[in-house]
Amino acid sequence: MPIDPARALAAEPRRTEIAWDHKDIQLYHLGLGAGTPATDPDELRYTLESALHVLPSFATVAGAGMAVASGLAAPGLDINFAAVLHGGQRIELHRPLPVKATAVSTSRVAAVYDKGKAAVVVVRTEAVDDGGPLWTSDTEIFARGEGGFGGERGPSVRLEPPDRAPDKIVERTVREDQALLYRLSGDWNPLHADPEFAKMAGFERPILHGLCTYGMTLKAVVDTLLGGDVTRVRAYSTRFAGIVFPGETLRIRMWQQDSTVHTSVTAVERDDAPVLTDTIVDHS
Repeated sequence: MPIDPARALAAEPRRTEIAWDHKDIQLYHLGLGAGTPATDPDELRYTLESALHVLPSFATVAGAGMAVASGLAAPGLDINFAAVLHGGQRIELHRPLPVKATAVSTSRVAAVYDKGKAAVVVVRTEAVDDGGPLWTSDTEIFARGEGGFGGERGPSVRLEPPDRAPDKIVERTVREDQALLYRLSGDWNPLHADPEFAKMAGFERPILHGLCTYGMTLKAVVDTLLGGDVTRVRAYSTRFAGIVFPGETLRIRMWQQDSTVHTSVTAVERDDAPVLTDTIVDHS
């Protein structure tokens, strides 16, 4: 049987030592489109080492993002990775991320859901350094053709934004070369760079990494509603609802409600096609 949920859930967590410094942070931020205008003090917080702070979504690429791959290598998960999609992502921050650190990342399979024609595998990763816990992240992997094993279907709650006009709407242009730059942070999937590979996968051209859109959206929320203060972010979750092509424009709608920002992201040039839904930023 391709998926044995009991075996996967019972597997020992996998530990990996990860490290990063200011160069990894700067490269990640540049991959999100930071640095325009290059001399803007608000952008220098993302690009200049003497003023650097860390966008919390960096946790998804820390250590070149190997934690999720390690979790998916758990016993009981015989999955066709050509049929895998990134379904959702959540990060909980335990404290602000340091510019330089060495940490231990521990990954395990936290849940396996049977959606009938597909399975959803949730990989939970916890990172800890000498100062204590840094973050906990849940990565939802949607595996087509791997369902039907008789497991629980799992939650299906939608997180709808408030029934009113957004408090803020901003647009962010995805540069033509942005996927090429973002992949240097560790996701080398040729789907994001090789036109022929993208066509074989059913796309007219390479697509942007979902986690790049995820990071761009968090940066927009921080810059627009949180005064540019990354330390105010407590948790950030989303569901990946559609693709983005380099060169397109993201339309990011934001609803402020108490200590939560509800967000939706669409592709402007494709009649506001959904890109990110069920997107929540919890903050102080």
